[in-house]
Formats: sequence, C-alpha cells, structure tokens
Amino acid sequence: MRIAKRINVWAFFRFRALAAVAATGFSWVAPAHAEITEWAYNEGGRMRLVALPPNADGIVRGALQIEPSPGWITYWKEPGDAGIPPQLLVSPGTEVGLRKLDYPVPKRIDNGSLRDIGYDHPVTLPFELSMKTAKSPLKVVVSAFIGLCRNICIPFQADFTLTLTSLEATPVQEAIVLATAQATLPEAQSTDFAVTHYRLTGNQKLHLKLKIPPATTAPPQVIVTGPHGYAFFGSENGRREGDEYLLDVAIEKLPEGYHIQGKRWGILVIAGDRAMETSLAFN
Repeated sequence: MRIAKRINVWAFFRFRALAAVAATGFSWVAPAHAEITEWAYNEGGRMRLVALPPNADGIVRGALQIEPSPGWITYWKEPGDAGIPPQLLVSPGTEVGLRKLDYPVPKRIDNGSLRDIGYDHPVTLPFELSMKTAKSPLKVVVSAFIGLCRNICIPFQADFTLTLTSLEATPVQEAIVLATAQATLPEAQSTDFAVTHYRLTGNQKLHLKLKIPPATTAPPQVIVTGPHGYAFFGSENGRREGDEYLLDVAIEKLPEGYHIQGKRWGILVIAGDRAMETSLAFN
C-alpha cells in the first residue's frame, strides 16, 4: 500500500516555478492560432491548448494536450507517491471561469520503490470554461501548470491566450481532438460495471464489492482517492464470488484528526480494456 502525499511536493515545485518567473519577469505566452495554440516546450516535453467556440450557453469545451518526451512521464489528478498533478488557472478579473478539468484513465508506473499514477505517453485532458456573458470575441489567458518527470521532476508552466469567438460552424480539427479525448475518460457506473458495496472498518480496511465486466479475466486495478493529496492502491484478498469481485484496500496514515463521516472519496476501477470512476459517500 502506498499513499500519495503530494501537497508538500506540489507546493514546493509551484513555489519554485513561480519564484523563477517572478525573478526573471518572464512567462511563456503562446499566442492562439484559431482555437489551437502554439506548443510550449520544456526539456521534458511540450503542451498546448485546443478550444471550441463558445456554445449558446457560454460554455467553452477545450483540452490540454501534453506530450512527454521519450522516457518522461506526467501525472494524473493524484500522482501517487510523488509528482505534480496538472492544473489550469484562468487569469483573474476576466469574465471566464474554469468549470472542470477531466482526466483520462491513467496507469500505475513503478519506479524503484516509488509508484506513480500518470501517463508515459501523449495525453489530452478535456476541460470546460464558462463565460459570464455572451460577449464575443473575448480574449482570455489560461495558465497550465504540470509536472514532467524522469529522474527528477521539472515543473512546467505556460500561459496560453485564447480568443473566444462564436462561430456558426464547428472547427473540424478541434472537434476531432476533443472527441478523441472524451473517449479516453473513465465511464460512469452501469449495470455491468459498478461498486455494489463498500465499508470502511476500524482497522482501516476499505472492503469493496465490485460488479466487473463479464469478459474480465485479470484482477481489476483499483485506485481510491481519499482526502486531498492521498491515493490508496494496495489491493488485498482479491477474489471472485459469482459475477462480483471482492477485495480490500488498506487505508493508512490519514491526516491527523481526520473524520470520514460526511466525506466523499473517489474510486477508479480498471478492468481489462474498460475503466469506471465514481464516488464513495461515507454518511
């Protein structure tokens, strides 16, 4: 069992990155070309933004494309034992806000005694922006902050300028990028893939009962995201019972004074070529 403690790691790298920007007075700004920005480069890889025009409700669907260099990785929303999760920030004082940032299905990446959760290949993270008014065109700066790691972690920050303009037609290239990204996201619970029962006991074991797809032959991979900065992915006592799969996840070293009553945790289950994500409410 491993616990992701990224709060201090994140804060350290974010402070270092922002301090460097402040000291030099320089921040990468990538101008937008239509609704696809230029690439911003770093030793560990590159990234850019893709965005569709605002819809009638002022919602802008977009995506952060990250391409790690060979041998490098980037991270999921909970990075594992160490690492920096992707972050998006819309420049304050504008009429645009970030509604959500979604994460494709990650993989567990073992590096010696460390276990990371992330991507060792190009990945596209869909997001949504909301415009307070339908005013068009509107320029907005979106800052992306990610970690790219090989033997060391390098914080990578870039500012991208998007020109949000309503169009009657949907740009084909951008739409294809977003549709492809949506297909990489975990699915919601369904009749053949779900968490059917869960219980946290006093010995800090999370007992799970899963309905997994019938064609699944290998044991499912389970990642539980608890308090902010914590991930648990050490499965024990896995076994089939009919069309269900039972297993335990060890929950250790929660924050001091943490009370689970009324909290909601996340869970990602990867079974074969399918993945499902939902939440666990502890009432």
